[in-house]
Amino acid sequence: MPFQDLPGRLASVRDAIERAQARGGRGNAVTIVAVTKTYGPDAPRAAWDAGLRDVGENKVQEAVGKMAEVAAPLRWHLIGHLQRNKVKQLDGFHLVHSMDSERLADALAAHGVARGRPVDVLVQVNVSGEGTKGGYAPAQLEREAERLRGLAGLRVRGVMTMAPFDVDEGVLRRVFAGARSCAERLRAAGHEEATELSMGMSGDYEVAVEEGATLVRLGTVLFGARAA
Repeated sequence: MPFQDLPGRLASVRDAIERAQARGGRGNAVTIVAVTKTYGPDAPRAAWDAGLRDVGENKVQEAVGKMAEVAAPLRWHLIGHLQRNKVKQLDGFHLVHSMDSERLADALAAHGVARGRPVDVLVQVNVSGEGTKGGYAPAQLEREAERLRGLAGLRVRGVMTMAPFDVDEGVLRRVFAGARSCAERLRAAGHEEATELSMGMSGDYEVAVEEGATLVRLGTVLFGARAA
């Protein structure tokens, strides 16, 4: 049976999240998004059987192929970079975590209007300022928040960020606190539903939960190391 150790791994992760919630004291409910990218359809099926209801994929094409093979009514999250020419293939996704530019925002909004239902998105913010990461700089957000209010085809649900790898806890906390501040700015600008904070992966999710994460994107800690 593939991923037979998933239930035990999940129980350990849930315990760690509960302890981190208590340490953080923020009252944030946390949803685990099981990252099934590069795995076959057995991974999302195993996630469902273990009690998870949310899975994350990096690439639209890969995810759409799995959706056709997995009967379980999972909530599919797009967590990787999205090309504008793939926007029309998003209808099977519950939430897009990676709205990282004005041009993509416009394309997503146009699709939402065309289908008669807004696209639920998170604004990707590059808090760390790393050149290898996409997303809005926090300084851009106030102006963009106002602009996004005029796009009827979008529903801004919060913020997503990625912390640098191999940094100390102080850096992680600054990045995650910066993302939390960005979500507060969105709400102050009128995006009242911008309550989600997608931050934290297998190596740093406990710190992210302490800092207010509501969605953690976990792959390796649940499914084990991917084959090279």
